[in-house]
Amino acid sequence: MLYQAYQAHADLMVAVRALASLAASRFDLPYTKNLGIIRNITAACELIARAKLTHHRPPFGIEAVLVGNREVAVREEAAHVTPFATLLHFKKDIDMAQPRVLLVAPLSGHFATLLRATVNTMLADHDVYITDWHNARDVALSHGAFGFDDFIQHLLDFLETMGPGAHVVAVCQPCVAALVATAVMAQSQHPAQPRSITLMAGPIDTRVNPTQVNELATSRPISWFEQNLIAIVPMRYPGAFRRVYPGFVQLAAFMSMNIERHIKAHRELYENLRDGEIEKARTTKAFYDEYFAVLDLAAEFYLETVRLVFQEHALPLGKLTWRGERVEPRAIRRTMLLTVEGERDDICAVGQTMAAHELCSGLRPYMRRHHMQAGVGHYGVFSGQKWTGQIYPIVRNVILSSE
Repeated sequence: MLYQAYQAHADLMVAVRALASLAASRFDLPYTKNLGIIRNITAACELIARAKLTHHRPPFGIEAVLVGNREVAVREEAAHVTPFATLLHFKKDIDMAQPRVLLVAPLSGHFATLLRATVNTMLADHDVYITDWHNARDVALSHGAFGFDDFIQHLLDFLETMGPGAHVVAVCQPCVAALVATAVMAQSQHPAQPRSITLMAGPIDTRVNPTQVNELATSRPISWFEQNLIAIVPMRYPGAFRRVYPGFVQLAAFMSMNIERHIKAHRELYENLRDGEIEKARTTKAFYDEYFAVLDLAAEFYLETVRLVFQEHALPLGKLTWRGERVEPRAIRRTMLLTVEGERDDICAVGQTMAAHELCSGLRPYMRRHHMQAGVGHYGVFSGQKWTGQIYPIVRNVILSSE
């Protein structure tokens, strides 16, 4: 009944938000601008009108990028489509060849547009593709299950579609799957195994410096997660009756970790709206428009990820299998490895991603590199000024040196 209760509340709030939006527009008139009480009411009404989640992917909105000294148009093309994901290509109208990069986005409650800034930065120097994961509640039950092995299969299929010589950049949760896919390709001597793999703030070994997220995952048996966090998609959606881990549950978990920060941000948004500081308000609203866009995860994928990655530590302990075959990261010999961590990351702590180097013992020292970025948290690893100015140049150089 978890999803049904959420849906009933969401339906009820539609009318409340509509009234608040109408009130805000009525009060927001020129002759009321200097009336303090009216400004307060208008700001409050707008906050109420914005109090909602969306369940559809926002647009990437990247229409052009500067390549060298020339601005070139960017258009999105679907290079490969499955019921559960699209291999989205940001195609540019340029003559020169650029390194092809598969950007592996997290499947953890938000859409791939969470990496919009990452894509925008990389587009100048790379031919960028991204894993655009679909909302599980929109995938018909007839398409079957989607588990941890299926996620890895998607990465293999996407790399095959892109062809030999591509590079992989994985962000956060899919770092494990990206490393597994690379190992599987190395074990079979697949011609499309990537030339380089960059793992950014990913949980390769969560036994290292456990965070609050890691401790939550190990505090209860997997049966508890299945009984308390898995819901059934309501009949009104294409994925009716599919078992999912709802995006609204994941969002609540994320927000509870830093609830004071989110309360402060909305208090400041209220003050900016009240005081007419439009640009400051626009920045905050843009962030939360993205943050409150959530997708549901297939129950199989969520539960298997919790069990294999966070509870059993199957990959670092050498026990992980894919399609029944043991995964051997030491088989990776031709793919350059870069790991990136953030000093203040409270989701994936320092040392958890670096653990990949010990697993990839078949790589010679000059094929491995690690970077720990001072002064950034989890999101600062792949977005913001330090990503653009300090981390990205290292990623770019690793890719270039692997060409």
